[in-house]
Amino acid sequence: MLAADPALRVRAVGDLYRLLLHQEKVFPASAPAALVLARLLDDPRTLAETGWEHRAGRRSLRAELLNWLASFADIARLDVEDGMGTAQALAAARATRPALHVRIADFCDDDDLRVREAALATTALLLADPAIASSVPRYAPAVRKVLAVSADSYYRWIARERLAAWGEDATGLIAAEEERQAALDRARALVEDPFGENQEQVIRWLEEQPEDTAVAEWESRRRAERTRPTPAAPYEPAPEPPMAAPASAAGYCGPWRIAREDERAEWTFTPYVGVGPVHFGMTLEEIASALGERPAFSSYSDHGEDRQLDYADFAENGIRALLRDGRLGCVAVNALTGPQVRLDAVPLTGCVPARVEDWLVHRTVRPGSLRYSVAGDPVFADLGLAIRSQQAGDIALTRPLFLLHGWLDLWHSLPSDEWNSV
Repeated sequence: MLAADPALRVRAVGDLYRLLLHQEKVFPASAPAALVLARLLDDPRTLAETGWEHRAGRRSLRAELLNWLASFADIARLDVEDGMGTAQALAAARATRPALHVRIADFCDDDDLRVREAALATTALLLADPAIASSVPRYAPAVRKVLAVSADSYYRWIARERLAAWGEDATGLIAAEEERQAALDRARALVEDPFGENQEQVIRWLEEQPEDTAVAEWESRRRAERTRPTPAAPYEPAPEPPMAAPASAAGYCGPWRIAREDERAEWTFTPYVGVGPVHFGMTLEEIASALGERPAFSSYSDHGEDRQLDYADFAENGIRALLRDGRLGCVAVNALTGPQVRLDAVPLTGCVPARVEDWLVHRTVRPGSLRYSVAGDPVFADLGLAIRSQQAGDIALTRPLFLLHGWLDLWHSLPSDEWNSV
């Protein structure tokens, strides 16, 4: 966590999210880790700034550790049936809240706005503990003054939700948020309208808006609005699970040959952690070691004086590893030859795209988590999964992409070769 190498710090923080706060759960190591991180906050080495996987923009390690602690405190408010994990893990997480509050209090007045916001957000969530709830009057004014007007939508939601829970009047904040969202929606609609007037002014207005630095998955942790997948209504039966397309006829060796089932490796994936033997955050060397294969092709691009690796193709395994800053952020699985990746035993590779999309929409989508790329590819933010199409002669088959949060915007994340290759 305190390494001099920024890449190591970024990877360490990414591991905190992937391994200790995965899918709205805490684990036996999460509570001890939270206490250790709180002890690190006043270390001068946490002042080093860089970019992080889970949030836009640059900020200090101190601010990002506080953001992780805010996520920890948010999840600690859940009940076991909401996905928290075991009762023992829940009790251990909650038991840390008074000690964490003591360690974090000094940073609520920090000169660095991003540290101050993160500390106040964490504190507001920690005060859900009855043992320290008497401190609410001390922090409520700062929550309203700082968090409620933050550029970060997650912080603004914490302010509204906590102030309301504390008996404060939040109606003005709710109205302001609705007006903000309505203005953004109107502006985006005008930009997308090819016949809309004043597009240039609207585009400039959008560019002038402060960047929302909220974590990509924050909506899934909104306690009051948490929902589970809705069963299909009787008149709308669940779609049949997709099936992999039949393999090519025996003896066919053309460029569109579809591999047989026994030729494909069987992989599973864990959202935002990894797929098969590879894990997000790996270097090219680590990926090659995990796959037991050297890349057949690698593509680089120039960034000023730097030359960075964009992706590497592993032909034997049938995957493309896409990297950013030398670390794995996306895995694209070849529809014809790649491993069969399954979700709940249902295949995702080499299927009819519409069948996979229908099944995933019914099976996995939370409100607001489904989006589409400019090419019409469905992107499931709750899974870190996008379904693209890949040609196999005169038919199209699914080419699943497994992604980190920062890659969900496919148009800006994927290199041009990826768009051109399918």
